[in-house]
Amino acid sequence: MTARKRPRDQVDPVEEFRAARDFLLAHREDYATAYEGFSWPRPDRFNWALDWFDGIAAGNDRIALHLVEEDGSRTRITFAEMSARSNRVANWLRARGVRAEDRIVVMLGNQTELWETALAAMKLRAVVIPATPLLGPADLRDRVGRGRAGHVLVRAEDTGKFTGIPGLFTRIAVGGPVDGWLSYEDAHTASEVFTPDGPTHADDPLMLYFTSGTTARPKLVEHTHASYPIGHLATMYWIGLKPGDIHLNIASPGWAKHAWSNLFAPWNAEATVFIHNYTRFDPVRLMAEMDAAGVTSFCAPPTVWRMLIQADLSRLRTPPREVVAAGEPLNPEVIETVRREWGVTIRDGFGQTETAVQVANSPGQLLKAGSMGRPTPGFKVVLLDPVTGAPGVDEGEISLDLSARPVGLMTGYHGDPDRTAEVMAGGYYRTGDIGARDMDGYITYIGRSDDVFKSSDYKISPFELESALLEHEAVAEAAVVPAPDPLRLAVPKAYVVLAEGWEPGPGTAKLLFAHSRSVLAPYKRIRKLEFADLPKTVSGKIRRIELRELTAAGSTAEYEEGELR
Repeated sequence: MTARKRPRDQVDPVEEFRAARDFLLAHREDYATAYEGFSWPRPDRFNWALDWFDGIAAGNDRIALHLVEEDGSRTRITFAEMSARSNRVANWLRARGVRAEDRIVVMLGNQTELWETALAAMKLRAVVIPATPLLGPADLRDRVGRGRAGHVLVRAEDTGKFTGIPGLFTRIAVGGPVDGWLSYEDAHTASEVFTPDGPTHADDPLMLYFTSGTTARPKLVEHTHASYPIGHLATMYWIGLKPGDIHLNIASPGWAKHAWSNLFAPWNAEATVFIHNYTRFDPVRLMAEMDAAGVTSFCAPPTVWRMLIQADLSRLRTPPREVVAAGEPLNPEVIETVRREWGVTIRDGFGQTETAVQVANSPGQLLKAGSMGRPTPGFKVVLLDPVTGAPGVDEGEISLDLSARPVGLMTGYHGDPDRTAEVMAGGYYRTGDIGARDMDGYITYIGRSDDVFKSSDYKISPFELESALLEHEAVAEAAVVPAPDPLRLAVPKAYVVLAEGWEPGPGTAKLLFAHSRSVLAPYKRIRKLEFADLPKTVSGKIRRIELRELTAAGSTAEYEEGELR
């Protein structure tokens, strides 16, 4: 049952936000009630950092952020301390000229300054352009230029990447003095009493995200003070977070998933954000740190999950209560291995930089093998016919009904009204991803509309074929793309990264072709195979566009099924 609504001008935005959050917490394992009864808070004015975070931080000595470095050193910051720190940074940035709606490129690692700056920028109503430290000068030139950045705030070791980038922008270095750059450390001397310059409208811009660019030039996604802070109530629900939880999410700063699960979702739930920093992934060390910190919920991309199951999972004495995966669909054999070793089931979720989580397996739901779950509370998901655009099909483009527009949806693509109009046409937001819905409302991911291809008039989902390959012990990673074929139009070609202990060559290729024949229908089986590293974006997603181009150009290193039988 939902509460009786008061007139808009009588609703306290924090009270409304808390009520919506508490409703999801109360029904965290009752999907039907949560989905039917949830309604989005839609405040006219809302500043998550000032109204929500500072409110829960007042006098709160529980840990908000827990960082563990590779050398074993630890940093623990309470909610109250984080509130005061961000106030100092906000006051210092304002004294350096940062104003409402100014754009700030923030390029930091998982360090305390990242969270301080995120909160400080919100309090100032400045617009953050998140950037991963992995970016090079060309990417940064694009972000500063297209983002019209007036300020950049980066690690001292990365300041050289901005040499030669045109524009008049404030330069702030974190972690050491740099000639010509302001020192972030001076912010620690500013006052911890912050007074905002004015009210924050919920539809004011908050973040500008450059997408990962797997198929084209990165798009510039605009989010507001509502769409991400409030929208990620759905993400909190999917993960299953509760007050007092200790949440570990492995994601690179600068990408949307970092804000999803290292900022908004855990602090919406009043949980601790736990981070283990490392230069080279070590699953044994990671599990030791998880045990030491008492991690209760864990989110990681499929690449990390695949590396984890190569280790002895029994080393983790106390597995997390909740485990989830996002970024790309997770393969069934990984889910089964973790279930067997940890006694918990990895729950998939689907979302984009443009949205919060739209479809997910939330706690308490019946899980169906291969399915990424059902629409999350607040999201009305429809499948549109890829050709006609008509709704009501069992397989089609995953889309959001804008007649019930979810709060957790972007404003649009900044500076690109034509592209925005295209993805929002006809009253639906189109994700560009294809899914199939069963009679119970569960949606199974098929692939990007650009990735699905036809072979002899059969539709091929690369993800399905990749999952089949990953069932073989020799395969660590795989990507499937169409290879031109004079008879079938196209045939599936696999690019394979081998697991440790396996060597590329005709013998291994023959084994994988045999495996493909044993588990896939004849029209789906792999016809060509090449052992090669997979090109990826800096966020870790496979750039299939590059693989398609390589395949079209031809290769002398590939093996053909017919030649090895």
